[in-house]
Amino acid sequence: MLKPINLIDSVEASNSDIKWRAKESVESFQNVLKEFIKDVNQLQNEAGEAIEKAITGEISDIHDVMIAVEKAKTSFELLMEVRNKMLEAYKELMRLQV
Repeated sequence: MLKPINLIDSVEASNSDIKWRAKESVESFQNVLKEFIKDVNQLQNEAGEAIEKAITGEISDIHDVMIAVEKAKTSFELLMEVRNKMLEAYKELMRLQV
C-alpha cells in the first residue's frame, strides 16, 4: 500500500514542476515581446532622427535615411502581424468549449 502513496506524491511533484515550467515560459515569452517592442520603438526613433537630419541637411545621403525608414516600417509591420496572430489565437481559445 505504500507504493501507491509514493506514486501520488511523485505525480503531485511533477504537476507542480509542470506549473513552474509553464510560468517560466510565460515570463520568457513576455520578456521576448517586451524586447521586441523596445527594438521596434528604437528603430522608429532612429528613422525619425534620420528624417530630421535629412531635412536639416546634416545627412546628405538619402539612402541612409531610406534604409532607416524601411527598417522601421518592416519591423513595425512584423509587430502588427505578431499582434494579429496573437489576437486570433486568443479568440480561438475563447471559442473552445470545456
